Amino acid sequence: PTRWLHVRAAFVPMLSGKTARVFSRVVSIMKFVFCRARLSALSLACASAFSAHSQTNTNHVLGEVVVTASRFAESADALSYGVSVITAKQIESSGATSVSEAIMKVLGVPGRLDLTGGNNYALDLRGFGQTSDSNQVVIVDGRRISEQDMSGTGLGVISIDQVQRIEVIHGSAAVLYGEGATGGVILISTKAGMGVERHNSASVAATVGSNNLRELRTSATLSAGGLSLDVFGTDRLSDGHRENFASDNNNAGATLQWTNDWLRIGVQSSRSMGHSGFPGPLTPAQYAINPRQSPTPSNFGEMKSDMSGLFVEAFVGDWQFGLDAGQRSKKTLASYGGYLSNAKVDASNTDVRVRHTYKGPELANALTFGLDAEQWKSVDYADLRAKSESNGIYVNDDVSILSSGTRISVGARNQKVIKVKEMVTNGVDESQTVWSVGVTQELASGFQVFGRTAESFRLANIDEINFVTPGSTLRPQTSRDVELGARWHYGLGRVELRWYQSNLNDEIVYDGTAIGPYSPGSNGANINLDPTVHRGLELETHHELNERVAVRLNIATREAKFVSGPYAGNSIALVPGQTAAVGLEVKPLAGHTVNLGWTWVASQWTDFSNQCSMPSISTLDARYAYSGKAVELALGVANLTDAKYFTQSYGCLAGAIQAIYPEAGRNVSATVKLKF
Repeated sequence: PTRWLHVRAAFVPMLSGKTARVFSRVVSIMKFVFCRARLSALSLACASAFSAHSQTNTNHVLGEVVVTASRFAESADALSYGVSVITAKQIESSGATSVSEAIMKVLGVPGRLDLTGGNNYALDLRGFGQTSDSNQVVIVDGRRISEQDMSGTGLGVISIDQVQRIEVIHGSAAVLYGEGATGGVILISTKAGMGVERHNSASVAATVGSNNLRELRTSATLSAGGLSLDVFGTDRLSDGHRENFASDNNNAGATLQWTNDWLRIGVQSSRSMGHSGFPGPLTPAQYAINPRQSPTPSNFGEMKSDMSGLFVEAFVGDWQFGLDAGQRSKKTLASYGGYLSNAKVDASNTDVRVRHTYKGPELANALTFGLDAEQWKSVDYADLRAKSESNGIYVNDDVSILSSGTRISVGARNQKVIKVKEMVTNGVDESQTVWSVGVTQELASGFQVFGRTAESFRLANIDEINFVTPGSTLRPQTSRDVELGARWHYGLGRVELRWYQSNLNDEIVYDGTAIGPYSPGSNGANINLDPTVHRGLELETHHELNERVAVRLNIATREAKFVSGPYAGNSIALVPGQTAAVGLEVKPLAGHTVNLGWTWVASQWTDFSNQCSMPSISTLDARYAYSGKAVELALGVANLTDAKYFTQSYGCLAGAIQAIYPEAGRNVSATVKLKF
């Protein structure tokens, strides 16, 4: 299988000098991984050092990875683009307490603490910096929860205990998921929403830890025949790692569903509430003296979110049908120095999809088409109303030539979007058509190469259309996207390498030097950038040396640069050049597990002029767990080396970085879980 690596001789000249050098290093690493895999038999023999109790089962192999990224379940090997999967087991082993933290720790995706200092992070799948949240889509149990303003997608409200798996589509997915999917898509499936067989069970878990952390989590499943009920609840209290950072968060939910051999139908409902202090940003001097201090001791925020939904899946012969419909509301209240600001959001979405499959002696075909409809409304603190309406229709056809192992995928979408806000004349009324073409070629058993080219787009959100230079209107952001890759799935591991490039026109961002709407001075505005390019390499590996030892490695190099204009050659702000995440899992005895995780994020510029940079980040986590029939015990240490770092800052003054939001130092947590 290493023969395909020789393509680098023709491929490397296509890359920039720095990217080419990193690509060569990545290929060298892949060579090592491939060779290591070929020696897996030797590794299995060496496993006898664990004693007779840890003897390796030579029949042990990793199972096929099945994903729902294409809107229906299928093998990840068939896709012409990269999809990463994080399982519930990996989430638990990483010690992650939220969805965003799991993606950061397991996949090495960079994230930035939100400006309110809460438990949400802005994830950046493919180097979009400050607008990363607007350039990726978040789906929970088939329903889109991405916001249409700048408030960001609140992944912190999702109970991590209820997540069965997280799928991350890397790169353009506009045909299937519409506007804002240039950077990728995050698909979150809960245990009840996955449709797996349900069994009677219950659990209670209690966690205590640093910063006076106290958390209680409960869940239960009742199943009789084809009917099942899943319920859960979480209550979390913490003083936080800074002054005025105490938080109180709780959520609860239930899923009722009925399943037989061809039909699954169910309803879901959940509520999340939270209160947190807003510690505010620090100057460099304040950060150096005491990173725990808060310059805004009276600021706080409150949030209440309700979500409900209906899902239907049906299998009739060669046809599959799916329906996901949801409604959600969110109320927020914030106090800034005694000034109160409140807002309310109501949103609903409906997705109807159909797939027909055919398999003959020479050809197989899977035709998917569907309809998406979304409505989003808000009322802000000034009683100004805004709304967004979106209706899309898409079709995707996958043709497989069975004798050659070739699969060709062609898709297209048309989407009509309207966004308006009271007192604002520059609204959005656009109809966009995008397409994608992809190819997957099997070269050997378990070894494929793949590639695709596609178009994607983003339109200004409700907050962006409101804050522009007088007399200007934000144009649609468009992108031409290309991705090439190779994946190898062998008995005890997986390796995948991806190269991508997105050429963007009219990328929408906020520029602090632009002329703003409320004065003739330069007070900042949302603008369309000159042409930009986003490109990089991503390597993802997972290898089980034996049944007792497993390692994973995710490394990436990315660049996001201005192609022309006054910033030509400069990097886009808040995009790190390299990231890495390494994990080691050891099971020395039955029921006992030790996990180590290391993440690294390179330095990144905080301004378009590239005058100020945020230092690189390196953290190490450790976790020990014991799992018995009725009890689980876990002890975790996050940031084991007590590194002092920050992931969020903005502004640059006389070459000095400004507005720093510190992260936590070393913290310890202990968990006891009872299972019934």
